[in-house]
Amino acid sequence: MKILAQRKFFGDMKFYKSALMIGIPVMLQSLLQSLISLIDSFMVAGLGDVKMSGVNISGQILFVFMIFLGSISTAGGIFLTQYSGAKDKEGMQQAFAFKLVTSFSLSIAYFLVTMVFPRQILSLMVIGNTQADLILDHGEEYMFLMGFVGVQSIISYILASSYREIGKVKAPLIISVTATAINTILNWGLIYGNMGLPKLEVKGAAYATIIAKTTEMLMFIAYTIIDKPEFVSLPALKCINFKLFGQILKKGSMIVISQLIWVVSETVTAAVYNGRGGADVVSGMAASFTISNLLFASFSGITTATAVIIGKSLGSNRLNQARQEKIWMLSAAVIFGGFMCLFGFAITILVPIVFGSLSQSAQGICKGMLILIAVFMPLWIYINTQLAILRAGGDTRVCMWVDGGAALIIIPVLLLLAAFTNWSPIILYMIIKIFDIGKIMIAHHALKKERWVVNLSAN
Repeated sequence: MKILAQRKFFGDMKFYKSALMIGIPVMLQSLLQSLISLIDSFMVAGLGDVKMSGVNISGQILFVFMIFLGSISTAGGIFLTQYSGAKDKEGMQQAFAFKLVTSFSLSIAYFLVTMVFPRQILSLMVIGNTQADLILDHGEEYMFLMGFVGVQSIISYILASSYREIGKVKAPLIISVTATAINTILNWGLIYGNMGLPKLEVKGAAYATIIAKTTEMLMFIAYTIIDKPEFVSLPALKCINFKLFGQILKKGSMIVISQLIWVVSETVTAAVYNGRGGADVVSGMAASFTISNLLFASFSGITTATAVIIGKSLGSNRLNQARQEKIWMLSAAVIFGGFMCLFGFAITILVPIVFGSLSQSAQGICKGMLILIAVFMPLWIYINTQLAILRAGGDTRVCMWVDGGAALIIIPVLLLLAAFTNWSPIILYMIIKIFDIGKIMIAHHALKKERWVVNLSAN
């Protein structure tokens, strides 16, 4: 109680240093992954609006796969972090086994989408676009090749997230730096035919990603064999604790449903935006999200730090400490959000540098979107921190209601606006994102009820 009185809103430097030690490497890793996408887009943009649009709509579909993979990982990670705080080695291994088994089940759907029905799926993203057929030709070509990175992405993601969930964040960062460097060099060589390599354009970007992802997976496997982390155990895969799997599924299903609703909402909205013009709209919106990913990398940093710190406190049964850490992290989110807003305005200077090959119309859309995204950054960082606290204690149902409730309002409103107005995608985006204010209110109410203050490892 003395701590509560002395430091009501902000923790000491030791607390924030421990948060930064977790958050900064994770944020840098996400930043590097965003840079891969930015590099891809920068080089593909030199091929014109249509080819970039093809790569972009493929990326939007692949993004859905990564969201589901992240949901599964988060579900297992809630328990892995709390078991880590409780020093329960067997529990950690079972949580990791859950992530592995369920993620590989997801890969079946991934291969069907990318290699069996790519054009049918991609066509949903360009309904009403005046250059749909040309965009689909390039998108299908790129997406089929992306089918060859499914296994690599699963293994790398599961290992990287598991290391982060126990607070080991440096190794995933180093591996990501190496993979990014490989991807960058091969992009330059294979897209434009430099370094004596063949000029493959869109296919070149795909091949570069395949090689980089494969190398990343092999490095993660090698590091795991050498490091021998407590959460990895082959015998655990043979002796699965189905009771614990059921508990994780119960909590995890809420996360999956939440992310499913969010993904459907984002996919529908993206399709509506893409239908408001030609390739300039698709490429302009794509360019803005590619650059804004440099901002969105901040989400993973603060949410991972929040989840690890609070999850370990809950797992070790320090419940009052977790309550105080909630306040400290939310206060930090307010300040961090303001900083990221200013950074967002600053990165608009990248548009003519990175996407100078795009049309002036596409560049204008990109700049307008970046300014709007910068304005919303403080709101989004705060929401993500609130949800990370709730998930750390297993209160995943609220996350479902936050995303689900918003989607039930957003999608009908957007479809009506698209049908009865000729407003630009930037205006539509602004109107839809204003509804995120309601998410903060719902999450704030859930935090006050304290259903998240639970030691899951004790149960």
